[in-house]
Amino acid sequence: MTDVLAALAQVAVLVFVVTSMIALGLSLTVRQVVAPLRDLRLVLLGLATSFLVAPAAAWGIAALFGLSQDQTLGLLLLGVAAGAPFLPKLAQMAHGDVPYSVGLMVLLMVVTVGYVPLVLPLLVDGVAVDAWDIARPLLLLMLLPLAIALAVRARYPDAARLAPALNTVSTTALALGIGVAVLVALPQIWDQVGTGVLLATLVLTAVCLAAGYLLGGSGREQRTVTALGTAQRNLSAALLIAGTSFADSPQVLVTVMVAALLLTASLLLVAAEAGRRAPSERGVRSR
Repeated sequence: MTDVLAALAQVAVLVFVVTSMIALGLSLTVRQVVAPLRDLRLVLLGLATSFLVAPAAAWGIAALFGLSQDQTLGLLLLGVAAGAPFLPKLAQMAHGDVPYSVGLMVLLMVVTVGYVPLVLPLLVDGVAVDAWDIARPLLLLMLLPLAIALAVRARYPDAARLAPALNTVSTTALALGIGVAVLVALPQIWDQVGTGVLLATLVLTAVCLAAGYLLGGSGREQRTVTALGTAQRNLSAALLIAGTSFADSPQVLVTVMVAALLLTASLLLVAAEAGRRAPSERGVRSR
């Protein structure tokens, strides 16, 4: 039964990733996605928070909470891997700058492919990471559907009418995937209670959110996206590395899985709360 639920969670997440990328591509233009990335200062700050602040915070927080070596490695994998398919969905929920979230997501994914294989061996002795193993799922499941949908939107503008239905499918698949994943992982989550991993993950999330918001742009919409983009790590890449490069240390994979679920659930709550506050904030400014 557990295997069936695990397979269901994987399928649901894949459906979410592909449908959300297609929906974004149909609802946006290439110009909208690229425009925010022309702000060099914004781009550099976004890269700095994701690839300098987040890894440093993961390392420091693991030491602060006295995590074991395997738990530290798990948290560090989340720290070095950025660019996640959840970011545009979080931006939509938070009423942030959605085109910027797509551009930032793509930028972070591309940099992650080259960054992780170079940096991780410097931080962890004896580990080797294949850049193509990281790039392949990102290219096939995220960038390719996004690129095709952008091309279809450019050729057939009316295709944008399909985006709301696809957004409904992606949201449903995300809820199903997370719900089933939590159910499957309950024993591992329970085992981590009292070890410091859960609290360390929450502190890492808070630090990344704060750093991203303080450094991430000139307006609320951009700051919100940068904050969420800094905190939402590339779970697919982290899980892939944990399962391949650290196959002889299952605690690393368990730490990544448990931390990933907690991190994602936390950011969904943060994005939802930010979205609820956004209209009232705009109303105050208009008065």
